[in-house]
Amino acid sequence: MLKGLIGKKIGMTQIFDEQGVAYPVTLIEAGPCFVTQIRKPEKEGYSAVQLGFAEVHPKRLTNGELGHLTASKIPPLKFLREFRTKTPEMNIGDKVTVDVFVIGERVDVVGVSKGKGFAGVVKRHHFHGMDATHGTSDRNRAPGSNGSGTTPGRVYRGSRRAGHMGTDRVTAQNLKIVMVDAERNLIGLYGAVPGGKGSLVVLKETRKQ
Repeated sequence: MLKGLIGKKIGMTQIFDEQGVAYPVTLIEAGPCFVTQIRKPEKEGYSAVQLGFAEVHPKRLTNGELGHLTASKIPPLKFLREFRTKTPEMNIGDKVTVDVFVIGERVDVVGVSKGKGFAGVVKRHHFHGMDATHGTSDRNRAPGSNGSGTTPGRVYRGSRRAGHMGTDRVTAQNLKIVMVDAERNLIGLYGAVPGGKGSLVVLKETRKQ
């Protein structure tokens, strides 16, 4: 059985255990997903299962996207993602729900982090900053000197400078499942998940046990 789902981040809450200890939990509306394509080594060169999520109006899709789904009698789906698996024991049109996961299992969650805009080196790279006294007036959060006047006489590409921060593909690894609600298609994960409310996330079986 494929251990993977596409979902939407709902937000965060907390769950109390029997001792009354509160645990931060991220709620994800995962699935139901449909199997839209099976990748086979004989044809594509690798083995994978393509899942679709979030039904939309047909006019929201291009003709190519719509034809890819309607040819297999699958409803119009907004998001398609692939999951690598060695033995895809599934058929096109099968529905995948949160029942594939159980409480106590661990998953990796892939999402896009929140955008922070243009950020300085203190926020973006955790620079220490300069002294607040002894003549330091407007240099507290400045990056300092970079690139000597002699050798190399320039700034190396890829050095840690101010710039655009956030909206990066991020994987939160080894998160524990603490809640599975099949009726409402909800999964609760112990810990934080990248992205804001309503953002798309992908759940996979963790690679680092």
